[in-house]
Amino acid sequence: MLRHAIAPVRRFTKASHDVVRHSRLNSDAKVLLLYVQGLPEAVDPKPLSEHAARLGLKGRAYQKAKQLLADCGYLHEWREQGARGRWVTEQLLTNVTLTREEATRAREGAADADVPSERPPTVGGPGERTVGDSPKTEDLGEKNLPHPPPQDRRAPDADETPVVEEPEPEAEPVPASVPAPELAEAEGVLLSLRHAHRDLLLGVREARLLADAAAEWLRRGVSAPDLRRALTSGLPADGIRSAVGFLRHRLIQKLPAARRQVTPTPPPEQAAPPALRGLVTCPGPGTEHVFRPRNDETHCLRCRTAAAFEATLQLQPLSEQWRTRVQECAAGA
Repeated sequence: MLRHAIAPVRRFTKASHDVVRHSRLNSDAKVLLLYVQGLPEAVDPKPLSEHAARLGLKGRAYQKAKQLLADCGYLHEWREQGARGRWVTEQLLTNVTLTREEATRAREGAADADVPSERPPTVGGPGERTVGDSPKTEDLGEKNLPHPPPQDRRAPDADETPVVEEPEPEAEPVPASVPAPELAEAEGVLLSLRHAHRDLLLGVREARLLADAAAEWLRRGVSAPDLRRALTSGLPADGIRSAVGFLRHRLIQKLPAARRQVTPTPPPEQAAPPALRGLVTCPGPGTEHVFRPRNDETHCLRCRTAAAFEATLQLQPLSEQWRTRVQECAAGA
């Protein structure tokens, strides 16, 4: 790939590599962030939607870009009720990721002391800002070359011994640590708390700090909806000052007890089936036949049935027609 770039001398915005190479921000979110960053300080504050409209971002595209900036910690919002009862939304857009606490301190005027900065502090007092072209510098007679000058590749002299550089051994790739499924699920639950209450908005770094404590709830058998309900129910009436501190305290203090491992009770041992008895000759009428007794029977089932039928006939005689029919059924059995 060939690359040729000429840096502009005026009317440009310095873009941080953390913003340009951010993997979660799409192109609309990056352009909107850089556009607002490059506005002059004298411009009257306007809602972020008006700046997006000047870039052609409307509707779904603007909402998605705004959501990505908020999730990654670049955009923070506060919705408060004014003196006349009107609700006012105040927005803070930064070119570095800020936690909710850092954004609150920056909003209250402590940005110079607490907000992290990518540039070292300037030595000396503040100077006036010059409007117009960049200041002229002394020409030292050197040219800016797009590529470094070629190295001297002359042939070695007879007295010189060429030095052959040995290639450095390739470093073995370090296996990436795969997060446990409970950590990923817990981080998703923490990031979704802002939908339940606006004071529970967390940045990505804040959610990762609390993910381990929230994952312990999942390891102890608490489902993700129950964890979300435990963190969003019974919130203080006067609001939450620090979402991180409040959630950390609730995750530790309300941690449920570990599940007891119940040892399964072994099924009762079934009695062994009785051993089969041998065949016994039935002394009943008819041809000689054998049967296998279950207990202490001396006659087979057919003979016992016929004897019971005869005893019944003696107690209650039947008509001739029924007697014949019953005898036929007994003979068939």
